[in-house]
Amino acid sequence: MNKFIRVDMTMLKVSVEDVPEKYRGLGGRGLTSNFVNDEVKPTCHPLGRNNKLIFAPGLLSGTSAPNSGRLSVGGKSPLTGTIKECNTGGVVSQQMAKMGIKALVIEGMPSDDRFYIIKVDMNGVTIDEAPEEILGGCGNYKAIEILSKKYGGKVGIGLAGPAGEYRLPSANISFKDPDGNIRSAGRGGLGAVLGSKKVKAVVFDDTGAEKVPLADPEKFRAASKIFAKALMDHPVAGQGLAAYGTDVLVNILNEAGGLPSYNFTRGRIDHADNICGETLNETITERGGEGKVSHGCHQGCIIRCSQWYADKKGKYITSGFEYETIWGLGADAGIKDLDVIAYIDREMDDIGVDSIETAVAVATAMDGGLLPWGDGEAVLNAVKEIRTPTPLGRILGSGCAVVGKACGLYRVPVVKDQAIPAYDPRSVKGIGLTYATTPMGADHTAGYCISGNILKVGADLDPLKKDGQIEYARAMQVGTAAIDSSGLCLFVYFGVADNPGGYQAMIDMLNAQYGLSLTAADLDKLGESVLKAELDFNRRAGFSNAHDRLPEFMEYEALPPHNAVWDFDPEEIDQVLSF
Repeated sequence: MNKFIRVDMTMLKVSVEDVPEKYRGLGGRGLTSNFVNDEVKPTCHPLGRNNKLIFAPGLLSGTSAPNSGRLSVGGKSPLTGTIKECNTGGVVSQQMAKMGIKALVIEGMPSDDRFYIIKVDMNGVTIDEAPEEILGGCGNYKAIEILSKKYGGKVGIGLAGPAGEYRLPSANISFKDPDGNIRSAGRGGLGAVLGSKKVKAVVFDDTGAEKVPLADPEKFRAASKIFAKALMDHPVAGQGLAAYGTDVLVNILNEAGGLPSYNFTRGRIDHADNICGETLNETITERGGEGKVSHGCHQGCIIRCSQWYADKKGKYITSGFEYETIWGLGADAGIKDLDVIAYIDREMDDIGVDSIETAVAVATAMDGGLLPWGDGEAVLNAVKEIRTPTPLGRILGSGCAVVGKACGLYRVPVVKDQAIPAYDPRSVKGIGLTYATTPMGADHTAGYCISGNILKVGADLDPLKKDGQIEYARAMQVGTAAIDSSGLCLFVYFGVADNPGGYQAMIDMLNAQYGLSLTAADLDKLGESVLKAELDFNRRAGFSNAHDRLPEFMEYEALPPHNAVWDFDPEEIDQVLSF
């Protein structure tokens, strides 16, 4: 990958440069976070002209490496005020890599109120005025259909939905997947940054692109084969996720007493069978039609944890129906009807808001009296108001912290103003350390300690005890930063954590592609360097260790059924990322 593209939206000009030397060995999150730290003013307003947005494929993207189609998007977050990297599937990462594009940077903002389309193909980059029909409340599904007709059915698309146009802090960037449906770079509000640049969509057409070059094709194929086997042989990566999706975790966390429910007041619910992965599987199977139990979010995915969820007549409703979304609406907000949850999920995808942030905001709004507990129809109608947006829509679309302030609540489950996801840190202490210390705000994917705390993959730690959690949370964040830089899906961890041969195969693929001799120690150094860049940005933006804390109520409100509290002191928390 030898192209570094900059799009200046102030002047509506494009420059294509050689990749700067310091970025040549980086990809994915490693590139986005270092670039943001280097070029974005840490104290800038995230929606102002000094913020920048960068799209970067991972180091292995565009190759035949299994599960290597992930894209990183970086910038300063309007939700948290911190550095942000969002990771997504779809087709854009592989297309960019095949086109030889190391990164696409969007900077500045136009002086007029028109929205634009950035089109990238093998002949160069153009900036077109966005069609009026995809603006002003047009949903993402319809916008993708219109843009695919205009630019070609096989193009990759990343776009700001209505929430992004209105620059709401929970707005995501939605990406077209191989079947024309939606995947999201969800957390932190980067869709609002895209909207602030007056960019409605970025379109990639890789027609005429060559294969990604490999320094040693034979060794790459051999390593890829070993890596694929490691994934398929693991019961989680090779079986559980394909059968039940990520929603397999509902019953597991419910049994563990770590399923945050009714705005984080309980760790277990009575209606888990209504919303669990087993029920999801049975429902899709029984209804048939357009439903699919297993589906890949990008080409080359062999884990296939996604699915198509259909209605009672077999008509498609939504895909990528994730555990965190089902948890947030089904357990945290108490909605017991999986169909209603699916329709809300579709609406959030169509509007372009982070489904985790919005679901937790909904539960907080219920706690504050804005919505009735467990009323799925009321939630669906409220979420639809984000599209306009009405005052209620603006409040919900601004995220959980804003909802908590509007309702005068102290039980507001956020870290650095980002909603805490589907694992209660009082009963799963390792993930609590990740929430507290990751530079991104509360984010389970930044260091998925559920693996060792609950699933017993890669480690075996008692989730209710503090023993070993500091070291484990650090190791998981370092390893995750390296995987996010590779373009591999986070779930490959399940296949390599306890399989030295599979882990070495991952390293061997990188070496065979680039003609290198990396070791496991080098990957650790890469992960640490990414985290150091992110921490440096945050410190210069005004963040300190004092911001690396969980909500205070978790220290004194015991969570049933274990009656656990958050009991790490500040000095212990500060050890996690003390490089």
